[in-house]
Amino acid sequence: VLSLCCEACKKVIFHVPSELEADTLVGRVDLKECLQSAEFISSSDGNFKILEDGSVYTTSAVSLSAEKKTFTILLKDIQKHVQKKIHVSLVEEEKKKTRHARDTVLKRTKRRWGPIPSVMIENSLGPFPLQIQQVQSDTAQNYTIYYSASGPGIDQDPKGLFYIEKETGNIFATRAVDREQYPSFQIICFATTPDGYSPEVPLVHTIRIEDDNDNAPYFTQDVFEFSVPENSKPGVIVGKVTAEDRDEPYTLHTTLKYRIVSQNPPVTPAFSLHGDTGVISVLLPQLDRELVSGYTLLIEARDMAGQPFGLCTTGTAVIKIEDTNDNAPSFRQIQYETRVEENRVNVEILRVSVIDLDEPGSPGSGAVYEIIRGNDDRSFEITTDKNTNEGVLCVVKGLDYESAKQRILVIAVNNEAPYMLAPHSQQLSQSTSSVTVNVLDVDEGPVFKPCHLRIDVKECEDIGTTIGRYLAEDPETGNSEGICYRIAPGQCNWISIDEKSGEVRTVKVLDRDVGEMRRGQCNITVLAIDRNGKTGTGTIQVFIQPGNKNYPRITKTEYIMCRDRKPICLTAQDGDESPYSTPFVYRITDRSLASMWKITRHNDNSVYLSPKGDIPFGVYNIPVSVIDNGGKVGENYVRVNLCDCVTPTECNGETRQLSNGNVTLGMWAILAMILGSLLLLLILITICGCCGAGVMHRHVTDDCANHNLIISNTEAPGEEVMDHNIIPLQSTNDQGGYGIKTGDQQTFEMAKGRGHTLESVKGGGHQTLGSVKEGGGQPMVDTCRYSYSEWHNFTHPRLGEKVHLCRQDEEQKHSEDYLLSYNYEGKGSLAGSVGCCSDQHEEEALDFLDQLEPKFRTLAETCGKR
Repeated sequence: VLSLCCEACKKVIFHVPSELEADTLVGRVDLKECLQSAEFISSSDGNFKILEDGSVYTTSAVSLSAEKKTFTILLKDIQKHVQKKIHVSLVEEEKKKTRHARDTVLKRTKRRWGPIPSVMIENSLGPFPLQIQQVQSDTAQNYTIYYSASGPGIDQDPKGLFYIEKETGNIFATRAVDREQYPSFQIICFATTPDGYSPEVPLVHTIRIEDDNDNAPYFTQDVFEFSVPENSKPGVIVGKVTAEDRDEPYTLHTTLKYRIVSQNPPVTPAFSLHGDTGVISVLLPQLDRELVSGYTLLIEARDMAGQPFGLCTTGTAVIKIEDTNDNAPSFRQIQYETRVEENRVNVEILRVSVIDLDEPGSPGSGAVYEIIRGNDDRSFEITTDKNTNEGVLCVVKGLDYESAKQRILVIAVNNEAPYMLAPHSQQLSQSTSSVTVNVLDVDEGPVFKPCHLRIDVKECEDIGTTIGRYLAEDPETGNSEGICYRIAPGQCNWISIDEKSGEVRTVKVLDRDVGEMRRGQCNITVLAIDRNGKTGTGTIQVFIQPGNKNYPRITKTEYIMCRDRKPICLTAQDGDESPYSTPFVYRITDRSLASMWKITRHNDNSVYLSPKGDIPFGVYNIPVSVIDNGGKVGENYVRVNLCDCVTPTECNGETRQLSNGNVTLGMWAILAMILGSLLLLLILITICGCCGAGVMHRHVTDDCANHNLIISNTEAPGEEVMDHNIIPLQSTNDQGGYGIKTGDQQTFEMAKGRGHTLESVKGGGHQTLGSVKEGGGQPMVDTCRYSYSEWHNFTHPRLGEKVHLCRQDEEQKHSEDYLLSYNYEGKGSLAGSVGCCSDQHEEEALDFLDQLEPKFRTLAETCGKR
């Protein structure tokens, strides 16, 4: 091993292999050169140890993971207080060229002697020096040792405790050793030649100090304090005492046993102690705090597992018995008597006390009082004085001598904490006491009966209306003579009271929408004063009930109704509250207009207004009365402009009105009617002339079929064809007709039978729409077309009139002219089957149906199926 000394006492470098085993010599440092009188040598790295001669050994396997490892050797002279350091660096040595596995050279090493550890008895009596062990070497003749101790006094070098004979290698102890201070020693033996060379590795020898039972056990606390509730069951753990021993652990010298030496007070043993663990448990089944409040136990701890020859010590355990509520409080007196003046409030009249054996100041002794009888009107109240635990009885509501001259109360007492009964004890009973309270008579003022009077008054009452009466009585006489009444200042100014009679009257008209009356109520304090000037007070609560002061009115009164005659929704409002508002009842007051218009209910405040039949166009002022739930009637006029229009925006001019005064016609309307009548008359004359000329020259042509339905006369019931594009017309005798609506332009076509005419009224005049005349045994067909509105104005009023008459006639006579039944007349009809598209018993070409309008195809398809 190469040893270099660089700057003595500062830095040393050792070149070592990368892997070092335990107890491997690293090198040697000249310690005397740094500090001649070094008494303490230590290493900063626990993996290395330093001997007295400066040798550095590894204590465990060391691997140089880095290329360099450093640590420090500390030298101390305790007496001179001198300290020096030596820095040691380990550098991995250069690796030599390694041989191949087959070229490996085996090297023989000498077996080392490893003696077993030596044993030295603690506190040995000698004789000293006492031989401990002998070490020998075959090559060396001189022996030296360096030793170290492990234990509490390791910082104190036990110098001179061991030495070795230089010539023989015998190790001796110079004096006795305390194991508690030095449990063991490690002695490192060196064998050297006369010239100082060490041919062998130093030998480490361990000397163990065998324990002697020289220490008595001791308790960890001077006094152990525990507590346990009274009446605890046997086996309940109270606490644990603990003792320790400084001798060697896990030996008989430290195996302890516990026992109770004595108990104070010296009564029946109340507790048991576990000998091995030191746990104290309850033994007596009845621990009563009221009899014994605490126990003191003297406890012994002995080593050697409790053997008589073992060392022992004693300790103290104090056990306090905690209180539980196992005693009920009881009154000191069974009866009490006191007195109080009438009408006194919040005054103390009596104090009661109780006896409780539980611990004072605890929840188990805190008293809670209550009145269990005689306090139905809650005139009395009892509380607990926390300082004295007394019950304080007070009057919280004034007593009346005239009503009751004496009151008898029953008071009970309990504890704050719930009761915990002792084992095998009886149920606790509640303690009660009676209190007699005598009421003293006092001259007092008038008293209102009742104290609070409620008066309900309807809204809109007249000024001076009597709404009630409020009287007071003298408690002594029981009458109201000589008492005058006043309203205290600052009250509501719309109510007054008669000074002598006590009648309550209105000063203003009561209206919930005005001033202070908006709240709907008023609290009035009334004073009653007797002849002696004594005063009593009472309160009147006046509530204004909603009245029926507002008329219901229709919010919107002007409407425009077009030809679709869609019902108008009328809505009314009433400023009153329920029950004087909804539901409303609507009526048309004019009898003539009531026959033309009808009202249908929608909800509680709305109805629908609609015409009954096909009434003329015009402006109608309809008087409608609205009756609210309180019976108040509101008259309204609804102006309805019944206009021949599609949308209300088309009715900008004046329209025709009724002639009975309700509906009037303007000048322009009359002029338009005259001009329209003349124009219509001229058109009819022209049409008649043209049709007459046609009869003279030709019969019905094929072209006429392209614009009209083919006439079909049948006396048997035909098929029912349901289609929204086909509008059936009234048929009489042997003629039939159809109306067809196509697109937005509505057209009505008619086929007239033999010897019949059809007339229609348009506006106010009568015009002939078409006629069929016989000439030469052949019918003449009119091919004119008319608008849907003209056809509707002609048929709708008449159908409505017939339906109305049919509904009024119980015998249904009026229905015979338009409700006709067709019966089957048998076979052999001369006409035969003409089909749905035949004309005068002749087969006609029906190709023209393919050129008809799309909406007509449904009828054609139906006829084709037939």
